[in-house]
Amino acid sequence: IILGFVLKLRPQLASISDVGSGVEGEEAQEEGGAEFKPYRIGDVCSEQDVALHQAATTPLPSGIPTYTVRIINVCVTGCSISDVHLACGWFSTARSINPAIFRRLRYNDCLINDGKPIPTGGSVSFQYANTFPYTLSVSSATCNP
Repeated sequence: IILGFVLKLRPQLASISDVGSGVEGEEAQEEGGAEFKPYRIGDVCSEQDVALHQAATTPLPSGIPTYTVRIINVCVTGCSISDVHLACGWFSTARSINPAIFRRLRYNDCLINDGKPIPTGGSVSFQYANTFPYTLSVSSATCNP
């Protein structure tokens, strides 16, 4: 599942936000006939360059269900993505997660990879255990061209 997200402005870094006003994948014409693609920032990044996949995995011996989450940088122009935050509610788990990989900072704000860049094609994954899967989505990130 590819989820859209809004990125924070950072000095000297390209940031992604709701740029453009077209439908996903729709191309538009500017005055003078130049083409542009909505949601592109300097032809480097798009809001669709982070994919989040979550799937059920083998339960713990105690029977508690487990889930694997994978965040993937699918940028095709060579950008890295850093400061990835997820909307995560009151996330908690019965299984330990390395806090350098995933940690809840506060309600509905979880940080991925200690905020460090995820290179093009790279991914970060973790497993958690809970009686139900959390609804997780990318809430912000920074594009590093």
